[in-house]
Order: sequence, then structure tokens, then C-alpha cells
Amino acid sequence: MIYIYNDYGGTHTTSLAAAYHLKQLSQSERELSTEEILNVKYFNQLTKEDFGKLILHGVDEDGHSVYTIGRKRNKYVVPALKEMSLLLQEKFKFDEKIVFSNTSPTVPFTMSMGGFFSRGLKIDFIGVPLLVKGAKQCCDNIYRLVQNTKEVGRTTFSEDVIILENKMYK
Repeated sequence: MIYIYNDYGGTHTTSLAAAYHLKQLSQSERELSTEEILNVKYFNQLTKEDFGKLILHGVDEDGHSVYTIGRKRNKYVVPALKEMSLLLQEKFKFDEKIVFSNTSPTVPFTMSMGGFFSRGLKIDFIGVPLLVKGAKQCCDNIYRLVQNTKEVGRTTFSEDVIILENKMYK
């Protein structure tokens, strides 16, 4: 199975989701520390050149690959990737389920502003503290989104490619 977490930039909530998925972050009743957030692989590190690239974060405990992608505002990226995946599955007869999971519904306003200042305007002294605050606000929602994504991957047998919009986290 392949898991692909996606959102606008592909560097904040997607990186946190991948870290939770790969158990690089552990869920507990406590809030994540600033250090934990800033040490997540790719968190606030990707640039505009990375949009549209599938970035491998690792392989989970069940042997499933975990990727992220930043899709900007383009609502056609994930459906196009689904169609490409189905085409390749049919043509090359590979039997790998793919789950696309949208992390955008977990993004608080604070994180959006932090990303705008840090990634968009390159003003890290304003953006990074806002990103950290936003990550602390949404870490529980991201954790629950990841658990739901993994459960859907384990229990949905009739589809080869699944797209989760995750609207329940808005």
C-alpha cells in the first residue's frame, strides 16, 4: 500500500501527518513541543520548486510507503494522480492500493498565516512562531486524520485508489 498525504504546500500538516504515520511523533495527551515540531522532516523546509513532487518520508511498520505532495490550489492534481495510478496498475498489473489523504481540513488560520509569512514572504521571525502555534493547535486533529487514513487503507478492499478529502476535520 502507498499513502500520500496532500495539501496546499506539502510542508506543514502533510509533514506532521507523515511523522505521525511513521511513529516519528507519538500521540499523547500533551501538546507537541516547539523542538518536536521543528525537527519533523521537511516541516517548513520545502520551496515552490517542490510543488507537485511526491516526497518519500519513509516506510511504516507494515511495510507501506508514506509520501507527501504539495498541490497548491489545483483541485485536479489528486484526481489526475488517481487516474494515472489506475492506468499504471492496469497496464503493468501491479496490485498496490494507493490512499490519498487531504490534510488541508486540519490547517488552522494561524498556520496558514505562518506559512504565508515564512514560505511566501521569507519572513521567518514572524512565520515560524505562527507555524509552531498552529501545529500545536492542530496536532490532535492531524493524529486522528492519520489514524482514520490508516484504518480506511486497512478496511477498504474494493478500491485500488482511494481519495480521502477528510472534510470531518474542518
